[in-house]
Amino acid sequence: MTIQACLWYYAPRPLKYFVTKREEEKNISALDYRINERIRAREVRLIGAKKENLGIVPIEQARRLAEEAELDLVEVAPNAKPPVCRIMDVGKFLYERQKKEREARKAQVKVEIKEIRLRPKTTEHHRSFKVRDARRWLNEGKKVKVRIRFRGREINYPEIALEDLKEIAEELSDIAVIEQVPSIEGRTMLMVLAPIKAVKGK
Repeated sequence: MTIQACLWYYAPRPLKYFVTKREEEKNISALDYRINERIRAREVRLIGAKKENLGIVPIEQARRLAEEAELDLVEVAPNAKPPVCRIMDVGKFLYERQKKEREARKAQVKVEIKEIRLRPKTTEHHRSFKVRDARRWLNEGKKVKVRIRFRGREINYPEIALEDLKEIAEELSDIAVIEQVPSIEGRTMLMVLAPIKAVKGK
């Protein structure tokens, strides 16, 4: 939690009595909402602190109700006509939003991508080592890029590289699927394999 968020959460209400204009603008920007004196509309549709609909009221009345409740007036739907404002604790709202964002980031599964590089003339023995690495990474849940680099006139015979990629895909077909079919990028041919368990988990 940031220092600014702590100030907003633990300070007494209303905020406008202790937050400078510059600090308030900074926090408003962080929230993407206008609050208190920053709300420009003459009248608003007001939602109370208990989420009750208080109807359309003049902005002065809405601010007064927020002050009486020792909370903040927050413009939650600026594009509505009239704008929708809600009486709430901005600090608590910011804290809860940051908490949800942190939990959402933790829930995101980041799939690491590894890469093996070959040549059209790579020997069967050397390729077996590369495929073994690919198998290990796929078993760990990682994706694998298989890249074949062309040198000189080798690019004139892409069918050789394509055949190599097909063979590698077949060797690993028990644990992987082709996520990106072989395609030429510059002087390389590239294929992406994804672990079957990761695809099933989507």
